[in-house]
Amino acid sequence: MKVLAGDIGGTKTWLRVTEFGAAGPRVLAEQRYTSAAYAHLSPMLSEFLAGMAAPRIDKACFGVAGPVSGDSARQTVCVTHLPWQVDSCALAEEFAIPRVRLMNDFQATGYGIEALESSELEVLHAGRPELRAPRLVIGAGTGFGMAQLIWQQDHYEVLPSESGHVDFAPRDELQIDLLQYLMQRDGRAFYDQIVSGPGLVNVYDFLGARQPAEASPVLRQAMQEGDAAAAITEFALRAQDRLAGEALDLFVMLYGAWAGSLALITQPRGGIYVAGGIAPRLIERLRAGGFMRAFLDKGVMTPVVEAMPVQVVLNTKVGLAGAALAGSRL
Repeated sequence: MKVLAGDIGGTKTWLRVTEFGAAGPRVLAEQRYTSAAYAHLSPMLSEFLAGMAAPRIDKACFGVAGPVSGDSARQTVCVTHLPWQVDSCALAEEFAIPRVRLMNDFQATGYGIEALESSELEVLHAGRPELRAPRLVIGAGTGFGMAQLIWQQDHYEVLPSESGHVDFAPRDELQIDLLQYLMQRDGRAFYDQIVSGPGLVNVYDFLGARQPAEASPVLRQAMQEGDAAAAITEFALRAQDRLAGEALDLFVMLYGAWAGSLALITQPRGGIYVAGGIAPRLIERLRAGGFMRAFLDKGVMTPVVEAMPVQVVLNTKVGLAGAALAGSRL
């Protein structure tokens, strides 16, 4: 059985074909694409499948950054950060695939958790995990994603969300100022604007507006010439810019606090998994303690979140593996 899987994001898309057999899954082909370089998913799939010697596909599953609508007969999704609309029936017909499923990208990440090895996880907080209890997967990337994992019979099923669009709740005077800065600029403040790659840039710009003399022309040039969030991260981790360091520390604190709030809402006593493209690059900063201090700072509810294990997912292709696994179960 050959399964076509995709992890479709606003910045990049990963495609993979996996063969599921008696010996277990075997990856036959895999490729990374720049999403914005294509007008739609179809020409990307055509290019990918054209490179395979035997492209016949039995099933397909795509994790997509956006809310999925419809049912098992037909699903559609508008990609959040791209002008793409993806239709499961249209893809099935165009590529002669008997079964096609669409799901939220973090739903796919959730399915991928059970495929991880222990070496692909970094423990931030051991907690006291409960067997088969609900789990939570969160992650910052182009936006913020979240999915809940609920045990069903012999595996976890995954419930998607759009938690990145929840309104931002500040915790101190500095964060109140950040809220006001975003509201004055954009009319609204929500977590996608804060706990994400673009969110880190927003945090840096906010601090720069408060301390204009501290803004580094060298860093500003690097931000303009390439990935702005990556430039801020690099300057901060190398201690080359004080303002970048402050921005990254505040970002990590905001990330941890929001993770703790989501933990209170969803009660994932089986564990919290911090995935997404940003966390592995910030692993040293996450280990430093600011993330967990903010996560655990929940007043009388601190003992509740203290019992929950927190781990960072180091495998950045976990969503791709999850889409393949979910596709194999169709």
